[in-house]
This record gives sequence, C-alpha cells and structure tokens, in this order.
Amino acid sequence: MALTESNMLELGVKAPAFNLPDTTSEQHMTFEDVKGENGTVVMFLCNHCPYVIHVNTQLVSIAVEYLKKGIGFVAISSNDAEKYTDDTPDKMRLVAKILQYPFPYLYDESQDTARAYDAACTPDLYVFDKLDALYYRGRLDESRPNNDKPLDGRDLRLALDLMLRGEPVLQKQYPSAGCNIKWKQ
Repeated sequence: MALTESNMLELGVKAPAFNLPDTTSEQHMTFEDVKGENGTVVMFLCNHCPYVIHVNTQLVSIAVEYLKKGIGFVAISSNDAEKYTDDTPDKMRLVAKILQYPFPYLYDESQDTARAYDAACTPDLYVFDKLDALYYRGRLDESRPNNDKPLDGRDLRLALDLMLRGEPVLQKQYPSAGCNIKWKQ
C-alpha cells in the first residue's frame, strides 16, 4: 500500500451532498442528517489501513469532545469491499461497535461520494463551517505509525477551535497521508 496524500479540495467549496447507508443503524443518511449546528467533520476512513488504525482512538476522542460543541461528525468508507473484504459493511459495523464510534459510519459503495469530495486517502479529513463551506482539509496531526510524533489531533483541534471562535481559516494546511482509497476498476 502506497503512502498517498490528500488532494486538498479548494477551501470555501460547499459540502457535496450524499445519501449513503449507515452500517451501524442501517438507515440512509445525508449530509443534512449528520451536520452539526456549528460545523461538520467528514472523514474518509476504512477498517484495514494502518494509518486509520493508528488515529482511530484520537478521532473518537475528538468527536466525543466536539459533538458537545455542536460539531457533527461522520465517517465514510469508499473502498472496493469486493477486493478488500476487511472493508465490507458488516465488518465496518463491527469496527464501529468495538471502537465505540460516536458518529455514523457510512458505506460509499459507488465511490461517488469520495469522488465528489476529491478524497484520495484514508484518513482524509474535511471540516465544513456552519454554512457548509470547507474551512479545513488535511491531517489530524503530525503522527504516523512508527514516527514517534505525538498523536494529539493538534491540527484538527486547532482548526475546529478557530472555526468555533469565528476566526479566519488557517492559510497553511497540511495534507493528510495514508493508504490510497481502493478504487474499483
């Protein structure tokens, strides 16, 4: 699996719409269903990527903290589950339960949502403000498996805090990096 960086979607773009099945509730959910009063974090994740496995606990911690501040969270897996069977909806449901995801874990079987967000890797993180405009995209923090940097969610936390205070977007944003999305052929 090659290390892949985010494509860095243009700041200010409106959140692309989606209507995807939630593997935990078995209900279809849209962006409107998951958005928060003060903003929304859309995360492209998967079950088997070591970069996602590395950050999962921090993502859960941040979501628990910022859900209380009116930020909505959603995770989406867009991997080809036929070729990557660790990423099937039933296994997504199991991972969400084990890790106690406090957010929906949606399955993007068609991969149209990943394309609409220009997602490239897992994890790939997008923060939209309360008007659904892209405020931040990029990494959680500097930590990667085996690089000995602290896993603290510093970059995402800073972006969320600035957005909640109504401050301008960070001009310097770093791409996320992880496994490439497993596109269908």
